[in-house]
Amino acid sequence: MSPRNPPLVIAIAGGSGSGKTTVANVILDKVGAHRIAYLPHDAYYRDLTNLPPTQRAEVNFDHPESLETELLIEHVNTLKSWRPIDLPVYDFTHHSRTAETIRVNPQRVIIVEGILIFVEPRLRELFDIKIFVDTDPDIRFIRRLTRDIQERGRSTEMVVHQYLSTVRPMHLEFVEPSKRYADIIIPEGGFNSVALDIVSARVEALLKHEDGES
Repeated sequence: MSPRNPPLVIAIAGGSGSGKTTVANVILDKVGAHRIAYLPHDAYYRDLTNLPPTQRAEVNFDHPESLETELLIEHVNTLKSWRPIDLPVYDFTHHSRTAETIRVNPQRVIIVEGILIFVEPRLRELFDIKIFVDTDPDIRFIRRLTRDIQERGRSTEMVVHQYLSTVRPMHLEFVEPSKRYADIIIPEGGFNSVALDIVSARVEALLKHEDGES
């Protein structure tokens, strides 16, 4: 298949625990997952297999350099050329990239989601719609605490230490300033049904317009 128009690329940024994934899932449900290629920036953390476990845990995972953004840029461009990519699979418990990959086929819509996706200009220029999910810091911390304990095998002390030493400082240095690049700011993330309905309707309208031209 070689459509005339490139896919529509939607970027969803925001702080850790802001509700980015919830927003992405709402768009997936409303627009149709079969029409969307979903790329979480979290999948592109650099492989730290060569480091001892104690050193892996000390890496600043909230700094842009911890992510292989150049590979994400390559993958977005590949999907925009209507070719499939192999999405990396990252093991957050052991801080290493696994040998597995997930085949992602090109679709009419590409969603890129992550806390730092507006920081790199070369990545940012690939986005057609830039959304920033803006949620209060206390809510974001509670969500991160719950997720990291339940899904990533962390203790409360580990989560608090990481939040104070890297998550909060990097949010203030990189994530919060990147909000100025957003086309749309959604307060309260997935709980803002009005904003989500508007965004989903806009995507549907763009797809229908494309259908009318084909």
